[in-house]
Amino acid sequence: MTQPDNASNDTVGSVHELAVLSRIFPLLPSASAALLGPGDDAAVLAAPDGRFVVTTDMMVHGPDFRFAWSTGHDLGWKAAATNLADVAAMGARPTGLVVAIAATRDTPVSLLEDIASGLRDACAELAPGCGVVGGDMSVSDTFTLAITAFGDLEGRAPVVRSGARVGDVVALCGDAGVAATGLRLLFDRGVDEHGTPDRSLADRLRAEHPDTVGAQLAPRPPISAGVAAALGGATAMLDVSDGLALDARRIAAASGINLDLHSELLGSDPEMALRGGEDHALLATFPANAPVAAGFRVIGAVTEGSGVTLDGEPVEGVLGWDPYAGWNGQAG
Repeated sequence: MTQPDNASNDTVGSVHELAVLSRIFPLLPSASAALLGPGDDAAVLAAPDGRFVVTTDMMVHGPDFRFAWSTGHDLGWKAAATNLADVAAMGARPTGLVVAIAATRDTPVSLLEDIASGLRDACAELAPGCGVVGGDMSVSDTFTLAITAFGDLEGRAPVVRSGARVGDVVALCGDAGVAATGLRLLFDRGVDEHGTPDRSLADRLRAEHPDTVGAQLAPRPPISAGVAAALGGATAMLDVSDGLALDARRIAAASGINLDLHSELLGSDPEMALRGGEDHALLATFPANAPVAAGFRVIGAVTEGSGVTLDGEPVEGVLGWDPYAGWNGQAG
């Protein structure tokens, strides 16, 4: 495990849980909706709407991130961003995070401090007012970070995947394929001659390609656009985490329609846009007779049928990420 530059000699195994928590808690962001925060058996969050949305996501060392490429701050940021995007995709405003970490005994405490700082900074930039309200720590041979996120619908109906209707337009807020381009660079040029991920090579790539490599290691999804889409009349929406084509199929299947995407609207590399995930853009449908919400751009239309087409032609095969099959349906 690559230690952060400011690492001390303390590990979680040498100082134990209470000492670790005493160093992490001051770094974590507080939540505006917290009536009772960390310190008891459970937190208490205000739910003025009478409902709340909840989602969870895990990041496991190996398939989901590499310490040889990601700093602790990157990991905390990305873990927050991926969960905040799921809340935003329901048209909700993020209110709180619960964080669980399973760490190896030799994990530097300073690494956990950096993760906490990443969580804090991501919440402050992407979802002000959202904070960490509790969590858990355990030990494992494989470092794992799991987050549960909560959100407030503020009196609105949730924007679900099953609401798209024929005649709607398809719109995207955020990038498509940028983070995947960064991941390709890391696998192509961020490894040594033996194919092992290398921090110095990754740092050099990040300096040379901050937009793409940075988008992979620390994505900046448009969290506030979720509420804007809900207020703007979005009929369906989801977070593009596994690839535009794969996630568009999920809306199509839930709504019983076809999403026809237009290649000239997908940027300079439509194939990468279709395959790439982890930008955590918001994909939504809007009624054709109304303007799309601010920040969204039209990329297609909802038509009769079932599935996803590109310029009217079926998009075949598995394009995107499957945690069991790998990227684009290929093991790796």
